[in-house]
Amino acid sequence: MPPIISIPIGFLCVAISLAVVWVRQLSTKNAGMVDPVWSWSLGFLGVWFALFGDAPLLTRVLLAVLAGGWGLRLGTHLFLRNHGKPEDGRYARLREEWGASANRNMFLFFQLQALFSMALAMGFMIIAYRVTAPVMAASIAAVVIWLIAVIGEGVADWQLEQFKKEKTSKGQVCRRGLWYYSRHPNYFFECVHWLAYVPLALGGPWWGLALIPPGVMAFLLLKMSGIPITEAQTAKSRPAYAEYIRTTSAFIPWPPKKA
Repeated sequence: MPPIISIPIGFLCVAISLAVVWVRQLSTKNAGMVDPVWSWSLGFLGVWFALFGDAPLLTRVLLAVLAGGWGLRLGTHLFLRNHGKPEDGRYARLREEWGASANRNMFLFFQLQALFSMALAMGFMIIAYRVTAPVMAASIAAVVIWLIAVIGEGVADWQLEQFKKEKTSKGQVCRRGLWYYSRHPNYFFECVHWLAYVPLALGGPWWGLALIPPGVMAFLLLKMSGIPITEAQTAKSRPAYAEYIRTTSAFIPWPPKKA
């Protein structure tokens, strides 16, 4: 299937999925399910382009496993974290700020995420439609980077969930494990994940475009819907967070400053 057909169909699938989530939140007043659905749908795009691309079979299989595995893990984690819980503070804050326009703006916000999905999926498309297979060293590098990123993000998510389960954690700041070295180690490893597809694109005619997804994800997490909104919300509910901000790296894991 040529890109001129697979790209709009892929976008339509993601847009419809997020529209369904929007319809659901009209009654639940909880937009938290957009996070797992967005992750699942982005992983789906990797599998979608792998199925219909022109690259050698083994290259497309590797792409499907990496992209699909990442989306499945992250989406499932977010679903278990958000299901049956009050609305995520980020969305509750937006709903409050938007007031009477909340439903309309939420729909536009969800569809904007569909557009960002296509920008991120560019890394998948470059690989799926390359004519030649990447060299073995590049494939190994991609798998190694993917494993570091997915395992690192999974460990960070697990450490935070274990901390939240403790009765004494309410109003406190998690400073254990990876969270001792970074305020957002999960975000850091999420950005590293998108670098895994760069080696698989090397040697292809459009490999440089594979650098766009890591930049897009870094922008989303550092400047848009990640750190700014999360930290503004957390600082209000956890008094110790100001000291955590002063002493601990925001993104890249690094030994903290002395208190």
